[in-house]
Amino acid sequence: MSTDIANVATATRSIRNPVLAGFHPDPSILRVDDDYYLATSTFEWYPGVRVHHSRDLVNWRTLSGVITDRRLLDLRGCGDSNGVWAPDLTYHDGLFYLVYSDVASFASGYWDPQNFLVTAEDIAGPWSDPVKLHGRGFDAALFHDEDGTTWLLSMSADWRPGRDRFGGIEIQQYDRAERRLVGSPRMLFTGTSVGVTEGPHIYRHDGWYWLITAEGGTSWEHQVTMARSRDLFGPYEVDPDGPLLTSVGRPDLRLQKAGHGSLVRTQTDEWYLAHLVGRPYSPLGSCVLGRETAIQRVEWPSGEWPKIAGGVPADEVVAPDLPAHPWPAEPETDHFDAPELGLCWSTLRRPATTDWVDLHARPSYVRIHGGQSPVGRQAPSLVARRVGAMHCSLETVVEFDPADHRQLAGVTAYYNTLNWHHLYLTRDDDGRTVLELLSSDNGRRTPYPDLTVDVSGVTRVGLRAVFDGPVVRFDYDLGAGWQPAGVDLDATILSDEHAALIIDGEPAAWGFTGAFLGLWVQDLGGDGAYADFDLATYREQ
Repeated sequence: MSTDIANVATATRSIRNPVLAGFHPDPSILRVDDDYYLATSTFEWYPGVRVHHSRDLVNWRTLSGVITDRRLLDLRGCGDSNGVWAPDLTYHDGLFYLVYSDVASFASGYWDPQNFLVTAEDIAGPWSDPVKLHGRGFDAALFHDEDGTTWLLSMSADWRPGRDRFGGIEIQQYDRAERRLVGSPRMLFTGTSVGVTEGPHIYRHDGWYWLITAEGGTSWEHQVTMARSRDLFGPYEVDPDGPLLTSVGRPDLRLQKAGHGSLVRTQTDEWYLAHLVGRPYSPLGSCVLGRETAIQRVEWPSGEWPKIAGGVPADEVVAPDLPAHPWPAEPETDHFDAPELGLCWSTLRRPATTDWVDLHARPSYVRIHGGQSPVGRQAPSLVARRVGAMHCSLETVVEFDPADHRQLAGVTAYYNTLNWHHLYLTRDDDGRTVLELLSSDNGRRTPYPDLTVDVSGVTRVGLRAVFDGPVVRFDYDLGAGWQPAGVDLDATILSDEHAALIIDGEPAAWGFTGAFLGLWVQDLGGDGAYADFDLATYREQ
């Protein structure tokens, strides 16, 4: 099954969660006529803001990303888990509106967020030049009111020591004609005692303004909070029955971290909530797959508060009364025959431009020109795809002629600059071309010199990376069949939980993404090294 296309059996007409497996957090769901769209966060990866499409809420396909070039956002130098946070997708008067936050830091109580807005007549673009909005907080979202006005919501950050850095939800009018914010911001909602109030969206329904927020932080204490008011500016009363959705106190649930939701109403007046979840490998353990997207059915009788059965995330829910609309399955193997990278691929901190990702120099190959080291944040050369299942693999065939030890090319199981496993070809000091294995655990590198393999004279080398639950394994093929690299590696270091680091109560590092499998080429001397990859096959078990 594809990571990016959830083809679910439609005979039972059920939604099976997660609908977007692997790193797809912070979903913003939107319906335009008969089409449903989900926009999700991408952080330091291009293309930014992945958009997914459905006609029945059951079957989803990836359309692409919105931020495909530096005109829309430059991620050079972006820190791990910085960059694009919590996009918001809306539609009004024939235009798609996308708001996204570029968060530059989260240390010492500072965030340095900057919010942007782009528009397009078609979901596929082209998208306008970005409008620079405020930088007072992140998780910005638009609300288009029935009177024709448009409003920008966001969490309100407070940097001052001793204050709650999640100061509440603020609102300010956005002038669509002038393409700018007008008037003064107003505090709308300060949240509940749960705290960490963020992720706001407003909906107009049944004579009320309904404010939905995420609270509790994006891990085990996460929840979806509902509040309502007769007036846009409040005051907002909170649902007396508690959160609309949460996994708190239920470690037995398969879907954890339930929160950060957005609502959608179907053509048949049914309501659903898209939200993020995590699937730990053990109770409240590591979520190697990252934060994923799930959908829950919402019951919303007139005059009452919306409810989700049990208030907890279900693995399977009743689908809406819509015609089934499955999509073609994604092929297991990418032969690199297309003029551009396939939709399954992402690139780290720089878009896949032809100066380093070349699909034309050699037909049916992708030529990746080497980039910076694993800690380089300006020009790394990593082409990767999301890990979508506990048991999966990526295999490829590489042709590479390294000149020295500064040139490396191979496959990686990757989380961020500090946490990864890498099987690669390089040149030893004695002139041999060798296959080596290196791991990094929070920046502590572990080589495996006893596992070095001489591949001198072998033109084409098969490489494979395998996720087998909590274990990562590598294999190689020199022409006589697959051979194990010889060591079991820890897959759980490629998780949000492992990446997070708190020092004296402040985040020194955070983890908001998920594990990737990828093709990685390094040219540490800047001497023009490149590697040719002939096909890449991704399989899930």
